Amino acid sequence: MKTITTIQALRFQLDELRSEGKSIGFVPTMGALHEGHASLVRRSVAENDVTVVSIFLNPTQFNDKSDLERYPRTLEADCALLEQCGAQIAFAPSVEEVYPEPDTRQFSYPPTDSVMEGAMRPGHFNGVCQVVSKLFSYVEPDRAYFGEKDFQQIAVIRRMVEDLGFKIQIVPCPVVREESGLARSSRNTLLTEAERRAAAHIYRVLSWSQSFATDHTVEQTRQFVIDSINAHPELEVEYYSIVDADTLADVNAWDAAPAVVGCITVYCGSKPIRLIDHIHY
Repeated sequence: MKTITTIQALRFQLDELRSEGKSIGFVPTMGALHEGHASLVRRSVAENDVTVVSIFLNPTQFNDKSDLERYPRTLEADCALLEQCGAQIAFAPSVEEVYPEPDTRQFSYPPTDSVMEGAMRPGHFNGVCQVVSKLFSYVEPDRAYFGEKDFQQIAVIRRMVEDLGFKIQIVPCPVVREESGLARSSRNTLLTEAERRAAAHIYRVLSWSQSFATDHTVEQTRQFVIDSINAHPELEVEYYSIVDADTLADVNAWDAAPAVVGCITVYCGSKPIRLIDHIHY
């Protein structure tokens, strides 16, 4: 596996591979890789001739500086995992390489990017669109792979791809969970063992809510999830939204959209660590 740190070297390498008729799969990451990322890489390796994985902790999508500072950085271990999974190229640029000057572009795709995470983290999705659009222009992949844990992010990126005219197939991949049901996340490394056990309660309640929803309204189900999670002393719900899986607009009836999903953010522990998850109804 090659590790490349400059845009010029990356483009040179990929142009050569494309000239040989090779298909390119791409997995964008912020590093601190885990089994969830590995599953995306393995799928890309299976479906493309060449797989590129970016490792770039993007500062423009963090509206909380302390959150950025706490984010784990494990480049050496990340590259070892990628090589094990069969990736051919790791792209690990510096912040200066990606942002030689401030990116002033503004992206807006309401309601997809203005609800939930968009409302709680102003500027977050603008930063996501800035960096992903840059990475797409560097790599020009045939397919790009994203984990469904970041359900809202995939919806926003689909809108951006359509808006900017990228000819890229966005491939959503199922959430990878720990044995307890906790969605795998780079942030999980910041949890103590006790907090990790507490965090498993999030998906447990979401799973219960699928049965609860069969004979209760959307609002009753939403309140059931919030109350059941908040009853745990280590957990506090920031929001729980039940939405149209395509537009992410709130729904008030189960038949109001072809597909309905519940998206949640929960603070866990005394620090606290912010965790996201979702469930399909």
